[in-house]
Amino acid sequence: MIAAPAVDLRQGRCVQLVGGRPEDERVSLPDPIGQALSWWEMGFGTLHVVDLDAALSLGNNRLLIRKLAEATPATIQVGGGVRSQAVLEDLLAAGADRVIIGTRAIDEPAWLEALAEKHPGTIMVAADVRDGMVLTKGWTRSSGAPVEEILDRLGPLPLAGVLCTDVAREGRMQGVDLPQVREIIARSPHPLWVSGGITTLEELRALDRAGAAGAVLGMAIYTGVLDPRTVAEELGA
Repeated sequence: MIAAPAVDLRQGRCVQLVGGRPEDERVSLPDPIGQALSWWEMGFGTLHVVDLDAALSLGNNRLLIRKLAEATPATIQVGGGVRSQAVLEDLLAAGADRVIIGTRAIDEPAWLEALAEKHPGTIMVAADVRDGMVLTKGWTRSSGAPVEEILDRLGPLPLAGVLCTDVAREGRMQGVDLPQVREIIARSPHPLWVSGGITTLEELRALDRAGAAGAVLGMAIYTGVLDPRTVAEELGA
């Protein structure tokens, strides 16, 4: 399993939000590129970059993403506001190795299928979950579909993976719901990445044992609750 630090971009800064709420910004750092380099130099080979402004339709940080990708040899997976083929291809041209698509991938299966066929092994689908149901529109709307239904629907597609975020735990450092996560990992036909609430090294090891392909780390490593150097040594490849 790979552990990847989150580099969440907002108005040119690197931030961490609680529960994805813009009004609850707990971490704000002025130099995202420097932070990305710091994670790379610490031993993390993959970075999880989210364009929060694009996700909220408040502009984008695409130029910053390009500079970040150029500055570090890390594998870069990028999400946030990817709602068209043009944006996907812009991010790939900017240096993204994988692109994460959420709302439109869930709402328009035919569009996702065509895009995945054109870019096999490149797209990750974000299945953001609260109480077992997949959310869209920046976690503000329920898709009406349980996560199991979405995973089954994605089965035939040539995806790079699925990112499952536990929205209720995101940024709160309350730990992961291991029984739920184990069920989702077992059900997913694609490599399953886990995000939301991860706080301890033992939780990461439990996710690894359960078969998770990756884990995204945010608040816990930015606040020092989880020692990033220890994580990088064990799971930073």
